[in-house]
Amino acid sequence: MPALADFDVAGKRVFLRCDLNVPLKNGAITDDGRIRASLPTIRLLLQNGGSLVIAAHLGRPKGVVVPSLSLAPIAKRLGELLAQEVIFTSQLTGDAITSKAHSLRAGEILLLENIRFNPAETSKDDAQRADFAAQLAQLADVYVGDGFGAVHRKHTSVFDLPRLLPHCAGLLVADEVQTLRKLTQSPARPYGVVLGGAKLSDKLGVIENLLEKVDVMAIGGGMVFTFLAAQGHRIGTSLLEPEMIDVVKVLIAKAHRRGVKIVLPTDIVIAPTFSADAPPTIVSADAIPPDQMGLDIGPISAACFANEIEKCATVFWNGPMGVFEFANFSHGTKVVASAMTRVSGICVVGGGDSAAAVRALGFADSDFGYISTGGGASLEYLEGKELPGLSALGF
Repeated sequence: MPALADFDVAGKRVFLRCDLNVPLKNGAITDDGRIRASLPTIRLLLQNGGSLVIAAHLGRPKGVVVPSLSLAPIAKRLGELLAQEVIFTSQLTGDAITSKAHSLRAGEILLLENIRFNPAETSKDDAQRADFAAQLAQLADVYVGDGFGAVHRKHTSVFDLPRLLPHCAGLLVADEVQTLRKLTQSPARPYGVVLGGAKLSDKLGVIENLLEKVDVMAIGGGMVFTFLAAQGHRIGTSLLEPEMIDVVKVLIAKAHRRGVKIVLPTDIVIAPTFSADAPPTIVSADAIPPDQMGLDIGPISAACFANEIEKCATVFWNGPMGVFEFANFSHGTKVVASAMTRVSGICVVGGGDSAAAVRALGFADSDFGYISTGGGASLEYLEGKELPGLSALGF
């Protein structure tokens, strides 16, 4: 597979699959990190004489048109960042859109509406996806895959379309793969992983796989309460997956056998309700009252997590330590983020909520070694799974 810089796009229409799945609030973009991450590939393709037909998704519209998930705000923001017009169309297939794509001149950009508005994009029917791919292939001469956040999906624009056109990975996808390989192939040690977020079940696979590779694993976020429950602690009304308690006991035993240090919080920030103005109280992790819920790791635990992070030569972090959107419960996440900026070796912030959190808390992308754009894709890569979008590109 050629490097993007060597991929011939001069005078050609490039179908560029990006990841522009950014958070919106009342129709306004709250974090344009993924749009910015797509800019190097877009600029290189334009500099090399191509015109672009860009496809991306936003949210999970499930094959129907959802006005609040339109890419119109993304088209506007992309145009602002590039300082040029981005033509936006609500069409995905048909003679009109084919004609519009074919009329593009070198240096011009056409952004398609949310690709997931078409049910064939996410269909599990191979024939349905193949038909949609054949229609999309009429829009361009070559394909560039740069939507890392979607490469773990067997979707038309990610998996089927590149098999119909000459193809290449974009700069973002190539960088993501190169970075994640450093976490799986002979990482510098000590190697630490910090995991947070709501559900343990969502990250069970990556925990099991990483226990074979890491030296220390710190657990925070909502998932930690299942760990605390597995140790016999009462967790009040905190988030709990009771069906995972026995699984956690097996994971802890496995970590012990392999000599992996599991770091759990010893203090918790609690509140009576899940709300931004709920009064916070700090208690021992084994003393959460029955009518209270944990919403963040405590300050002692945050300092402990930071100490473990700073001792490592390789660190991967995925998932906030608490409800970072609420100021009263953002301290743990902020302390972990700050520690990540002081890692002298390889530090990777694993996309999704983690990336949104560090930006919301005032950190710059440049403060970290690498911020992944793909939360789920990063985790599945670290699980050792084959990702359809990467295999279609020749990885």
